[in-house]
Amino acid sequence: MYFCRMKLAIVGVSGAVGQEFLRVLEERKFPLDELALFGSSRSAGSVYQYGGKNLTVKELQHNDDFKGVDIALVSAGAGASREFEKTITKHGAMMIDNSSAFRMDGDVPLVVPEVNAGDCANAPRRVIANPNCTTIQMVVALQAIERLSHIKRVHVATYQAASGAGASAMAELETQYAQLVQGETPTVAKFAYQLAYNLIPQVDVFTDNGYTKEEMKMYNETRKIMHSDIEVSATCVRVPVMRAHSEAVWLEATRELSLDEVREAFATSEGVVLMDNPSQKEYPMPLFLAGKDPVYVGRIRKDLTNPKGLSFWCVSDQIKKGAALNAVQIAEYLIAKKIV
Repeated sequence: MYFCRMKLAIVGVSGAVGQEFLRVLEERKFPLDELALFGSSRSAGSVYQYGGKNLTVKELQHNDDFKGVDIALVSAGAGASREFEKTITKHGAMMIDNSSAFRMDGDVPLVVPEVNAGDCANAPRRVIANPNCTTIQMVVALQAIERLSHIKRVHVATYQAASGAGASAMAELETQYAQLVQGETPTVAKFAYQLAYNLIPQVDVFTDNGYTKEEMKMYNETRKIMHSDIEVSATCVRVPVMRAHSEAVWLEATRELSLDEVREAFATSEGVVLMDNPSQKEYPMPLFLAGKDPVYVGRIRKDLTNPKGLSFWCVSDQIKKGAALNAVQIAEYLIAKKIV
């Protein structure tokens, strides 16, 4: 129960994550008294409903529109976040940023509330970064094991839905399937190749070490969030799924863990749902978990090559827990702890 007056802003409301912000805020009955919507010049003037009221999108500009705003949920891209950081925060608003702009800055906390909510208390720039979607769902699951035994290293293969590239990517996947059914050449604009009936083993651009930026985010962000020396090696793959990312995770702990204690850890961890009944063909799948809040974990088993190793499979909605929900949970924590 919250007792405060609260003005919230959403920046980038017309995008997939911005629209999810609106849904999540209503679902969770977020305690706000006023909501302001901001977007680009293209989306300015658009009208969205919230709480039974029509709200008009204002153009994001360098002015005093954020005066009186307590929390700003920002999902307008890294360039806009960098450009407008000072404009958004100069009157005291706490900026919860969904882009990659500030994630590795030493004076900006990178937060997944189930793992390191306490880091929110140290945000000298009034900016808190929302991690990458693939990192968020993985660390929520890893934290359950970390409480049992320190994790030394992780290998992970991701199976990332079109939603990770935004609303236009989801629309492109739908269009491709429709075009192929009609015998037409599919439109390819958002991805390097046709995604329908295909897998693309590249998410983001390649770096000098052969890993993509997405894969390096998983390495660097996991260490920052978990305050750990954990080593992470990732292969990120785009798959023809509309919503919800999947990950195949292998980890090495510092001691041998029993499957019973691992399952108990997952079953009792905040933000995790255990779905692990192989004999009944029960395991997480994106088709059935899109739109859900938690991280679902299944296919838990001992690694055959290492007595201290474990393998599991996890699924979570990229737009929800991987983006909008995580940011809203940060905002809820800020209010509960009276940080704003």
